[in-house]
Amino acid sequence: MLSRFINFLKACWRPSDGSDAAGRQEGLLWFKDIGQHLNGDYSMAVVQANMLLEDQSQIESGPLTFLDSGPYGTFIGVYDGHGGPETSRYVNDHLFHNLKRLASEEHSISVNVIRKAFQATEDGFMSIVAKQWTVKPQLAAVGTCCLVGVICSGTLYIANVGDSRAVLGRGVRSTGEVIAIQLSIEHNASIESIRQELHTLHPDDPQIVVLKHNVWRVKGLIQISRSIGDVYLKKAEFNREPLYAKFRLRDPITRPILSSDPSISVHQIQPHDQFLIFASDGLWEHLSNQEAVDIVQNHPHNGSAKRLVKTALQEAAKKREMRYSDLKKIDRGVRRHFHDDITVVVVFLDSNLVSKASSKGPVLSLRGGGVNLSPKTLAPLSTTT
Repeated sequence: MLSRFINFLKACWRPSDGSDAAGRQEGLLWFKDIGQHLNGDYSMAVVQANMLLEDQSQIESGPLTFLDSGPYGTFIGVYDGHGGPETSRYVNDHLFHNLKRLASEEHSISVNVIRKAFQATEDGFMSIVAKQWTVKPQLAAVGTCCLVGVICSGTLYIANVGDSRAVLGRGVRSTGEVIAIQLSIEHNASIESIRQELHTLHPDDPQIVVLKHNVWRVKGLIQISRSIGDVYLKKAEFNREPLYAKFRLRDPITRPILSSDPSISVHQIQPHDQFLIFASDGLWEHLSNQEAVDIVQNHPHNGSAKRLVKTALQEAAKKREMRYSDLKKIDRGVRRHFHDDITVVVVFLDSNLVSKASSKGPVLSLRGGGVNLSPKTLAPLSTTT
């Protein structure tokens, strides 16, 4: 009965965007409390911990191709950078464009289009590393996790490289509960199946995964087995001087150690699928899937992403036996000793809107935590690469 009442309040309360159109800033926290995408509401929040924000994110809603007759839908991206912000920024600027270009060529959204968009983005960043190799060799050691969701005509595509996570909140009709269902596959060496996969792919390398300071790392360097960027672990020509010695491997690279190929799953959205949570690893270090779903379910849509971020920060403070109010006073850079950058996008699913294979609807383009925070009208971009 309580859950029905909460759902009733959620349906009735739709505050105006007003001055919140471009999101708001509170210290190191940026948030967009509520907005509308083609299939319902959304909420977005980012908190910075690193000296330079390495998380990037975006939500795009409207045409998914450059064709007038192309499908409309919603695209969600969470990019958790490491080693610097360059790769995550590049992905934020290019992945959706690549998807639209490729979807225009095939006149549809598909697993193949998404996979090709990831590869085109990887190739583009690798070309930048090659061009700047002599002046900025450190770009070869910068990478990003990449989590993408695409909602189109009642179908949800989830694509992932790295350890960001997408979780579905699904209602159970018999009990009124909302259960958490993880939709993404994570590629982190802490997971036994990922270590087994690495050993299978590299049977001649007993050091492919190393336990270092109680953390499993690929070649003793990085925790994830798939990423965009990190080309020093993918091509031998980038694992030599002038790259810093700490990144150079003693043995030559005969095959790519990391992969940029995403794990992709396809789901038909059901009427009792209520919302999706897309978040970087920084959130999941402090909250379980079900805890996050419960927080979203038991409160109004407004401020959902910010609520998740603040709960994670409270947990981070508790682990260090300090008050949340004191944690907020710690500046970026130093803050990384307490928690990572955290990005959260909550996407609510209105079954009435999801069921309509509409070619028209609200056009939205918003980036979280970057310099271009303002929504903008989606205009056709150049299809040149």
